[in-house]
Amino acid sequence: MALLQISEPGQSPQPHQRRQAVGIDLGTTNSLVASVRSGMAETLPDEQGRHLLPSVVHYASQGPSCVGNEAAEHNISDPLNTILSVKRLLGRGLEDVKMLGNQLPYDFQTDQGGMPKIATACGLVSPIQVSAEILRKLVSRAEVSLGGALDGAVITVPAYFDEAQRQATKDAATLAGVKVLRLLNEPTAAAIAYGLDNEKEGVIAVYDLGGGTFDVSILRLSRGVFEVLATGGDSALGGDDFDHAIAEWLRQQVGMSESLNPTEQRILLETAKAAKEELTDSESVEIEILDWSGVLSRDVMDTLIDDLLNKTIRACRRSLRDAEIAVDKIDTVVLVGGSTRTLRVRDKVAEFFGVEPLTNLDPDRVVALGAALQAEVLIGNKSGDEMLLLDVIPLSLGIETMGGLIEKIIHRNTTIPVAKAQEFTTFKDGQTAMAVHILQGERELVDDCRSLARFELRGIPPMVAGAAKIRVTYQVDADGLLSVTARELTSNVESRIEVKPSYGLAEDEITQMLQDSFSHARDDMQARVLREQQVDADRMIQDLLAALKEDGDKLLNTEEIQCLQVAVKELQKIRVETTEHRVLARQIEAVGKTSETFAARRMDASIKSALAGHSLDEIEQG
Repeated sequence: MALLQISEPGQSPQPHQRRQAVGIDLGTTNSLVASVRSGMAETLPDEQGRHLLPSVVHYASQGPSCVGNEAAEHNISDPLNTILSVKRLLGRGLEDVKMLGNQLPYDFQTDQGGMPKIATACGLVSPIQVSAEILRKLVSRAEVSLGGALDGAVITVPAYFDEAQRQATKDAATLAGVKVLRLLNEPTAAAIAYGLDNEKEGVIAVYDLGGGTFDVSILRLSRGVFEVLATGGDSALGGDDFDHAIAEWLRQQVGMSESLNPTEQRILLETAKAAKEELTDSESVEIEILDWSGVLSRDVMDTLIDDLLNKTIRACRRSLRDAEIAVDKIDTVVLVGGSTRTLRVRDKVAEFFGVEPLTNLDPDRVVALGAALQAEVLIGNKSGDEMLLLDVIPLSLGIETMGGLIEKIIHRNTTIPVAKAQEFTTFKDGQTAMAVHILQGERELVDDCRSLARFELRGIPPMVAGAAKIRVTYQVDADGLLSVTARELTSNVESRIEVKPSYGLAEDEITQMLQDSFSHARDDMQARVLREQQVDADRMIQDLLAALKEDGDKLLNTEEIQCLQVAVKELQKIRVETTEHRVLARQIEAVGKTSETFAARRMDASIKSALAGHSLDEIEQG
């Protein structure tokens, strides 16, 4: 059914008015903004014709003095006030950031929420504030190029960004005054750019190695549908790590102490970065640094970065396994990110996949181009019928249940947006509140997963244990952000929370979570079964003690009471001492048999009490 557009007298309805939308690649090393003009996606340059904006902000006493190329000029002269690679800090806690201390020579402090802040000449600034400055610069560039204010933007994030890192990115956009149409995974953005440009169909591997993050996504493209089958990577691995490996080699060659001041660190890194880039076109490069001069060959650099590249290949192998796709079924490999210009990267990728990777789109720009194409659809300038985007979440989302277990509500690699619900019940008689603990991870025990948020559902009508029905709904939107609702179905009392953790996972933690889920799978399942038996034992002990207190003297003789008390004590002892779930299960079964007579007498007494004072006719009519 079509809608008839009605305008006020004298006003044009302007049914074909174009809205201004852009795609933004907020990168670790460089950032870009792109838009669709005359049907083609293109990145937007600044007044000097430069498309790449270095993701660098310089702070002076009055505040941020400059962003981009001008800020990068202060790298060596004022390293403590020149903030770069801030994407690595988004969504992280202070302790996580301190682990990067040798790489980022800043004075880190923290606020009450645990968010790290950087001491600068104008005071403390957060990674969100720094990112907002970069976004403001890109938006300003876009508004000049497009001749007007923006109506919205698609901002790309690494596929492996967790809830906290995605929320931090969105918060930075809000601070910059940017309306976020969607947070789009970077590999998916690249697939959009290549898929629509080349009209490819089949299974695609997107290998995205940027300055600070690595992602790999396995996608199936078919008739305009982009389906992400699996995703993997490392949110703390990228070209910056190549620079640090080369810089460490240079430090050893020069004979410098391991304790470097911020200026010396920045000199080494800038020299390493320049050498790495030159070795893309040359077999060797001459280096002069401080009082040392020498030669770095491409072969030596390859040796320095091979361990890092092997990490990316392992992530590719895991993602293929998750997608249940054999490596020889990959039709196309797409390279994304400036770090894929390194020839060793291309060789390693081609060797693993057995396919020569596509490089006909600029790896620095391809993500922004794909984001611009998606923005064009979401803002309404282009029909979405031509392209359906099916993205996935990187890690499972679950809830804590009795015994410190995690019940997964939404499993990793589930297509988003998605909403899933599951019903739970109360553990104790008369329970009027329930604590909801939201977790992320692949292990079976709460202690081995990452806590995202907690909230309470209050006002549950008092009932016997197990009678209440609480429906918990997890909803992940198209940006990969989570909201959780808990509702008691008889009373309709409800509580909900939008998950906004103050910081994200520690370095390598996401990758480690997945690795642990594989290597500890057997142990985890045994631990889960034991915890479940412990919960059953606790419930049986609690119920029996309550029943003995209420009806023991009325229904049992002294010997029978003593027999049950001994059985309960033995169960309590085994519950505490054993680590073998079968032993505990046998004792639960034994106590169950011992208490059968008592349970039957209680039931008979309950029935007699219910029937007392009623005639047979009344019972039959009832």
